[in-house]
Amino acid sequence: MSETPIQIDIREILDILPHRYPFLLIDRVIECIPFKSIKAIKNVTFNEPFFGGHFPGKPIMPGVLLLEAMAQATGLLASKSTEVHHDSGSMYYLVGVDKARFKRPVGPGDQLLLTAHLRRTLRGIFKFETTAHVDGELVAVADFMTTRIENAA
Repeated sequence: MSETPIQIDIREILDILPHRYPFLLIDRVIECIPFKSIKAIKNVTFNEPFFGGHFPGKPIMPGVLLLEAMAQATGLLASKSTEVHHDSGSMYYLVGVDKARFKRPVGPGDQLLLTAHLRRTLRGIFKFETTAHVDGELVAVADFMTTRIENAA
């Protein structure tokens, strides 16, 4: 297993993840080391569909969507570690979220740096520690568990 970091552009992200607009929340992967870690980018723009109603006049990214972006990063890392893509008939599903904490709001113009570290695998369950930062400031943390589901397509 190589420790050489790889980058993943939006075309490859679309090949790996089943998500599409408006629920694809990863724009680019700047560093991925299979079976170890990933760093991904989400550019938060005023054009996001949720800003019209959350909250008008003071738009902030909903916490559940921030968690979804972090979860998608874990799905990318798991998929790159095992070379499972959504069109292969299998994909990784979220099976648990623990220790989720939000430190400050995320709004239009912010660029999220999403990181996930694989902590362990046990009986087909991947366990990750994740963070989200904006301009070097921690905005959210959570632990995620994912598992591969066969014939999910």
